Amino acid sequence: MPRFAPFNALRYAAADLAEVTAPPYDVQSAAQTRALAARSPHQVVRIDVPAVVEESAADPYAAAAATFERWRAEGVLAADTEPSLTIYRMRFTDDGGHDRDLAAVVGLLEVVDEGAGGVLAHERTTPKDSSDRLDLTRATRANLSPVWGLSLAGGLTGLLREPGEPLGRVVADGVEHAVERVRDPKRIAAICALVESDEVLIADGHHRYAVARAFRDEERARTGRADGPAELILAYVGELVPDQLSIKAIHRLYAGCEHEAVRSALGVFFEIVDAPMPSLAMLSDLVDKGALALIGPGGQAEWLVPKEGAFEGVRSLDGAWLEHALAGVPVEVSYQHEVADVVEAVVTGAAHSGVLIRPVSLAEIERTARERLLMPPKSTFFTPKVRTGFVLRAL
Repeated sequence: MPRFAPFNALRYAAADLAEVTAPPYDVQSAAQTRALAARSPHQVVRIDVPAVVEESAADPYAAAAATFERWRAEGVLAADTEPSLTIYRMRFTDDGGHDRDLAAVVGLLEVVDEGAGGVLAHERTTPKDSSDRLDLTRATRANLSPVWGLSLAGGLTGLLREPGEPLGRVVADGVEHAVERVRDPKRIAAICALVESDEVLIADGHHRYAVARAFRDEERARTGRADGPAELILAYVGELVPDQLSIKAIHRLYAGCEHEAVRSALGVFFEIVDAPMPSLAMLSDLVDKGALALIGPGGQAEWLVPKEGAFEGVRSLDGAWLEHALAGVPVEVSYQHEVADVVEAVVTGAAHSGVLIRPVSLAEIERTARERLLMPPKSTFFTPKVRTGFVLRAL
């Protein structure tokens, strides 16, 4: 099972955390990153997304490292005087109108070899240039944004129910983010022991975790040791239970051939039935009908109802069904979270087809992890996203 540990966290001394924290780097557009940087000279994107903020610098990563060191020297960032954990709470109303109160703990999670167990991936990753994150880690020698892990052990939510020392809160996009410090050694030991009692599933941050593994290997080669700070990575760990998670589907967009080729291939496996114009309400209908929805030219929608026995031997996942049905079609696949964006892409010609799919169930997520299987890329979208900047870690 993986190690999980407290550490001397780096935290902003700023009173207004809304001005210096940010959404994760991988959900920001370049324009959003620049707008965030303009809000404060100490905005975390200045060190977390230097390829955008410092794009004119000869070496953006060196510039980020210099800024990071200056902030520490000037007291913009201050380290805890003793090891601690951080409770990170998110309160919001989900798309179904239900009030949510999520609690997770931020600490250090062990970096394990791929396939070694302890820390598990749950979906295949898409090809992606990881050099940005690796170059940034090398330059700053820091973990600036946590990976999101899900503990397969029961009881973590209960251990986090008692408040810690309040450190600040931010309300952004309808979500309240609040952080609390835990310094009591007995409580820290209980939380760490529970996380270490079972495996942890990576929910978000597969590439960051892979980069941490590469950096760890570099450090082992450089130092000849396997007990340095790179053996652990900053992680936000919650419990894999329904009331602690909000999961959305990631819909599919197809380009590279013709809509009729996609529709014809899908017709072998699905009954295709007329549907109303796509809307947010359609997402609930997908679950009720046990169907997917094909979006074609003009934004017209059709239900995709699986034929009896068509997917025998295929995992019961919409993404897996689509991969199977379109295996012989030369499509280029991209991904989108919002119905309106799927429709816009098809109507404007950015894609010739879109398919709205259903969220993956928690039971299927856990079963996939326990069986050491991987879902198709972009199968799950955990929300809301954890903000960067509440807790940083220097290596």
